[in-house]
Amino acid sequence: MSVTKDSQQVVLTIAGSDPSGGAGIQADLKTFTAIGVYSGAVISSLTIQNTQGVFSIHPVDPAFVKDQISCVLGDLNVSHIKIGMLGSAAVAKSIYDALVNFSGEIIYDPVLVSSSGRQLIDLEGYDATRSLLLPICTVLTPNVPELSLLSEKQCSTKKTLHNAVVKLFQLYKKLRTIIITGGHFEPEKNMITDFMFKSPGKDLQADNEKISHPRIASRNTHGTGCTFSAAFTAFHLLTGNDSDAFRKATMYMDALIRKSVSVKIGHGTGPLMHHIK
Repeated sequence: MSVTKDSQQVVLTIAGSDPSGGAGIQADLKTFTAIGVYSGAVISSLTIQNTQGVFSIHPVDPAFVKDQISCVLGDLNVSHIKIGMLGSAAVAKSIYDALVNFSGEIIYDPVLVSSSGRQLIDLEGYDATRSLLLPICTVLTPNVPELSLLSEKQCSTKKTLHNAVVKLFQLYKKLRTIIITGGHFEPEKNMITDFMFKSPGKDLQADNEKISHPRIASRNTHGTGCTFSAAFTAFHLLTGNDSDAFRKATMYMDALIRKSVSVKIGHGTGPLMHHIK
């Protein structure tokens, strides 16, 4: 007996768990709920972390990760998948195996190193990310350090940033859009510029859009990368348009960071207040 999937499109996030609630799966689910889309969640890694840092990582059994994904995809009408922290090359391989024939959007936030500098995937995981995950992704949302790691190019100027993007488009033909969050770029400036590059086609001259907005001074920035990528995913589901989703996600982040400034949670880099209206 055949089963017709529900008409309601949903998101699936695949990421690590943050027991302090600020990043990873927890940040993704809060973001999706605040924006108004339904999401399932597959946990790829368990962590010991809080606002003061990441202290330990325990990747979930790869076969169990794959079975979680297959179980959800076999039941829910998943149109968008957002991938975050993996934890190991074996987990990356299991995610690839589960998604290689997925025809919807795959948005990858390459969580490779924590803000405190801890490596969040084993060394083999960098190669697995490049050889397995990037070829199946439609959208990539790195910050500048993550872009440097993935492209193996040092991104310190707008020209080198552009060159890194062009290299990734050359290597990964399914990749349609690369969004670079600019918080780490030119940190001495009072303005942040986020870039959205569209796949350049044959001329390899990547057209781009950019949004410049004031840098907001806040101690509460834990999980901003996860939240931005989740926001883009949610708005893309709602609008079906990269440019609209990019603008809306940037506006959402500015508003969220502003309303989180005065709250104190934890003794380190505090989380965002997704629940405050």
